[in-house]
Amino acid sequence: MEFATFAEHAGTIEAETADLETVVHVRDLLSEAATADDGAERGPQTLEIVARFAQGRVFPAWDSTTLDIGPRTCYEAIARAAGTNVRADDVEDRLATVGEIGDVAAGYDFGGQQGLGAFVNGGGGNADDDSDTAGRSDDLAVREVFDVLSDLAAAEGSGSQDRKVALLFGLFNRCSSDEARYLARLVLSEMRIGVGEGTVRDAIADAFDVPVDRVERALQVSNDYGRVARVAKDEGVEGVDAMDLEVGRPVQAMLAQAGTVTDALEEWDEAGVEWKYDGARIQLHYDPFDGSGSGETCVFSRNMEDVTDALPEVVEFAENRLEEPAILDGEVVAVDGDGSPLPFQEVLKRFRRKHDVAKAREDVTVRPVFFDCLHADGADLLEEPLSARHERLRSVLVDSDADADTIDDDDIRGLSLLWQTGDPDEIESIDADALQAGHEGIMLKNPDAAYSPGRRGKHWRKRKPDVETLDCVVTGAEWGEGRRATFLGTFELSVRAGEDLETVGKVATGITDEKLAELTELLEPHVTVEEGQEVDVEPAVVFEVGYEEIQSSPTYSSGYALRFPRFQGVRSDKSPEDADTLERLERLRAQ
Repeated sequence: MEFATFAEHAGTIEAETADLETVVHVRDLLSEAATADDGAERGPQTLEIVARFAQGRVFPAWDSTTLDIGPRTCYEAIARAAGTNVRADDVEDRLATVGEIGDVAAGYDFGGQQGLGAFVNGGGGNADDDSDTAGRSDDLAVREVFDVLSDLAAAEGSGSQDRKVALLFGLFNRCSSDEARYLARLVLSEMRIGVGEGTVRDAIADAFDVPVDRVERALQVSNDYGRVARVAKDEGVEGVDAMDLEVGRPVQAMLAQAGTVTDALEEWDEAGVEWKYDGARIQLHYDPFDGSGSGETCVFSRNMEDVTDALPEVVEFAENRLEEPAILDGEVVAVDGDGSPLPFQEVLKRFRRKHDVAKAREDVTVRPVFFDCLHADGADLLEEPLSARHERLRSVLVDSDADADTIDDDDIRGLSLLWQTGDPDEIESIDADALQAGHEGIMLKNPDAAYSPGRRGKHWRKRKPDVETLDCVVTGAEWGEGRRATFLGTFELSVRAGEDLETVGKVATGITDEKLAELTELLEPHVTVEEGQEVDVEPAVVFEVGYEEIQSSPTYSSGYALRFPRFQGVRSDKSPEDADTLERLERLRAQ
């Protein structure tokens, strides 16, 4: 297929405003690309290339290869192809006026330049040749564009920047205006012709007569639209259905949306509850039987970038703990010398690190924590419910004879525990434990849900931050336990009801050790009665408290309870007489 044909289709697609018609146009593009294939044995077929180009991609989504072309490099190549009197600054100035790089490139008259890079891959020479012949001597093919861009992506080391400019110059020098428009956009990842992943999915299904749901599944396990298009064309439904996960080829991560405990328990019989770690998402691929003798270990980021070299601890974990091929989903967390979690900013000092990794490792230690298993010992688990996937994860990471809920941290390290419960009080306790351990809180997951790569649905929920607050009087407290034994750690909350104060709950979450020390110092002078761990506190201090909802409750004298209360701060500007009232509490509950 000529690149001019691709550009013509791209122009038609870009001009279309109706979604359904856009799918039809992309279908026609894929169908024409399929008939243009020559059964190339080297590299991807033209159909695969076109399926990616239409989305503005050169390489598969799972492939971390990038062109690594900055705008300035592209401007320099355009300027050289446009003529001796055009500079990169001129291209940049025109962009500021026109506003879009494709239109800028299309505005120049290419094809007459000579010299270095005027020919590439079959255009009369190569990027290293000098020639006195006009550049655009034959038609530019889609495959040629791909091959040159692949060479460009592989260029590195001394002189690589000049080579990239020369390669791009050679391409632009053979472009018509329309070809230049879409080449420039492709190079800078700014295709923007209205083609999303769903459009290509539907177009593949339509072009090659494969049900959309089967195409969807194949895309989930392969993360490669070009490959799925080629298999659909060559092998039909059977071939598409046979596509599976592959160790070493990352898939998109399943994502969560914000939600509440109340909403989760209303929709699910029970919720799977996990601690939410303040780390960076990773996907671990491990195969001890890849034939190399040492096995294959790959670590990918949430965006499917290869971060293996930056995280040797994760590689060592896999080689020491895994005995079968596996694909695991989890996070990498920065920890201090005692193993306590550090803020996310510390993780960033290690993540994607390319140089001085050993020194960075001395400064910041990381450890992996895994919460899902996508593949184990040759079996894909995406369609299995979360509860079954977690059991498989446990068997992969933990000795089968061990009790994973009680064994020592050193034995269970690497496994994120999953509690399955429909009891809001138990969830509140898990949330409090997570915060006390220094983590962000909890995740809520549907135990019966499959793993949906790339989807942000209701089956995974990050507990929504509290959006409503109350100003409550502290009327009691409890001494903490363990390392918090010298602090008041749980605080009884009350609201005004006329001349009286009525209890509405207790708060113990959202408070750091440092803040507990301050609150203890603030409240100790107001302690009136102390009995065991419990103390009565005279009304003097007002807390601002966030909550998820207000429920009826016989436990507290107000008749209501704050569900999932969280400490927000001390209202030093308010006296107990200024605290919120039972009337406001009831009004908020009715909203």
